[in-house]
Amino acid sequence: LIPVHARFNDYCEEVRQKLHNEGFYADVDLSKATFQKKVRNAQVAQYNFQLVVGEAEVNNGSVNIRTRENTVEGEKKVDEMIAMFKQLRDEYK
Repeated sequence: LIPVHARFNDYCEEVRQKLHNEGFYADVDLSKATFQKKVRNAQVAQYNFQLVVGEAEVNNGSVNIRTRENTVEGEKKVDEMIAMFKQLRDEYK
């Protein structure tokens, strides 16, 4: 998970915990790096998905999803995202 600003770190930790509770591995980038650097670091680390969190996502209870290829999937509610990840896991893609 990539918070756009440090004030969204707590929300990112909540989402990370929900993912862990469902059996998914997730990290939160709490570094002081710029947003662009955080995205780049996630690409270099080859994470399958980068979950970007800004003010709109916190207010909507959602995350903005980017794939490893840096394709923006768009905003999804956390529960919808977890359901999507479960479906992908079940289909083994």
